[in-house]
Amino acid sequence: MPLVDVSPGVSLAHETFGDPRDAPVLLVMGFGAQMIAWHEDLCRALADRGRYVIRYDNRDCGLSTKFDEHPVDMGRFIAAVSSGDLPSALAMVPYRLQDMADDGLGLLTALGIERAHVVGASMGGMIAQTMAISHPERVLTLTSMMSSTGEGAYGQPTPEAQAVLFSPKPADREGYVAAADRELVWASKRYGDVAALRELAALSYDRSHYPAGIGRQLGAMILSGSRADALRELRVPTLVLHGLDDTLIDPSGGRRTADLVPGAELRLIPDMGHDRPRALWPQLLDALEHHTS
Repeated sequence: MPLVDVSPGVSLAHETFGDPRDAPVLLVMGFGAQMIAWHEDLCRALADRGRYVIRYDNRDCGLSTKFDEHPVDMGRFIAAVSSGDLPSALAMVPYRLQDMADDGLGLLTALGIERAHVVGASMGGMIAQTMAISHPERVLTLTSMMSSTGEGAYGQPTPEAQAVLFSPKPADREGYVAAADRELVWASKRYGDVAALRELAALSYDRSHYPAGIGRQLGAMILSGSRADALRELRVPTLVLHGLDDTLIDPSGGRRTADLVPGAELRLIPDMGHDRPRALWPQLLDALEHHTS
C-alpha cells in the first residue's frame, strides 16, 4: 500500500482505482475506520463509471502515521469535556479536524491533483466539510454522507448506539471479530449483515489493529466545534446523503447540513443505516455519478 508524505511528520497510506485522466474522487473514511471500509468493489464500480477513485487511511488509523507520543486517557478526556474544563481537554488532543482535512488535501497535492470531488462518510463527512470550508478552490463538489455539522442539537446517536460506540472491544482477534455483531444497532434494519460486519472486522484487525488512535480522533471531532456559520457561507456544490435508519448519527444531522449549505441537495435514503449495504450501492453510485458530473 503506497505511503506518501502529506506534511512534516505525517504520511498517509492510500490506494487508487481507475484512470488518472478521469475526474478524481477522494473518499474520506470515518471515526476509527480504515480505508478498506470503502469496499474495494464499491470503489471499482465508481471507477467503472469514469472516476479516478482515491481512498486513504486517516492519521491515527490503518497504515498511516500514528501519534503514539500523545496518549489520550478517554476517561479523563470525557470528564474534562463534561465538566467544561476545555483547556485540559484541548491539551490532551494533538490535532483537530482541520489537520485531518489538511492531510487529505496534502494527499491530493502529492498525487498531482489540484482539485477533486470530495466524498466523506460520518467523521469523514466532517473532514470533507472542513476541506471545502477551508479550501473551496480545491473541492469541485462536496458529498457529505451520514454526517453532521458539529452542533450538539443535531445528529445525535441513540443511547444504544452510543453505548456500542464507546464500549471497548476485546483485544484478541476472535473477540474483536465477534464484537462486530454489536454494530447491527446502527446498521440498516433491512440489509444488516453480520457476516459482512465480521469480515470487515477481521480484515481491519489483520491489517492494523490500533485502538489507541480512537481517543485522538474522537477528541478532534469534539474539540473542533460547530461548522454551522462556515457552512452557511459555503459555495461548493454539495450533496447530502443520509440513511433514514441511521441511529449513530441521526438523520437530523444530514437535514441540518443541507439546510445550512446554500443550494445543497438532500437525499434521505430509506432502508440505509450508518452503513453502505451492497443492495443500496446502485442508488449511491447513481447519486455520486450525477453529482460529480
